[in-house]
Amino acid sequence: MTATAPALTALAHGWCALSVLHGRIESHLERALQAGHGLSVREYSLLDVLSRQHDGEGGHLQMKQVADSVLLSQSATTRLVTRLEDRGLLGRYLCPTDRRGIYTDVTGAGLELLGEARPTSEEALRTALREAAEDPRLEPLVRTVETAWVPTMAAA
Repeated sequence: MTATAPALTALAHGWCALSVLHGRIESHLERALQAGHGLSVREYSLLDVLSRQHDGEGGHLQMKQVADSVLLSQSATTRLVTRLEDRGLLGRYLCPTDRRGIYTDVTGAGLELLGEARPTSEEALRTALREAAEDPRLEPLVRTVETAWVPTMAAA
């Protein structure tokens, strides 16, 4: 198959549309979270991921798992954790069973800010998707996000 084959062109166009949709959503979320709560999308995502940890079997995430969850490198995740720790939104402590391991947990202040920011995030996401659905190239992707991805996330 050559680079000009119709299937490849359709695939490239699909990838481009997905990238545009992601960019629009992330930009909308970034503005809303920064304006309303002083949080970036990455900070919000990190607080959200860490807030879902629990004390049971496999309940705490290693930094690599956290990094994978927020789509950052381990070093960028560590810097992000440090920034949020400096703001009093996260805390670190040694793993009780392996003193080499360090866990990160959301503080009470972090949980409070996350709780305040969740409705802002949800509304910004709805708005971004509603606006994107007006673009015929993005509408099928929006429909997929609304019907397939959201229930999966709710169950997580």
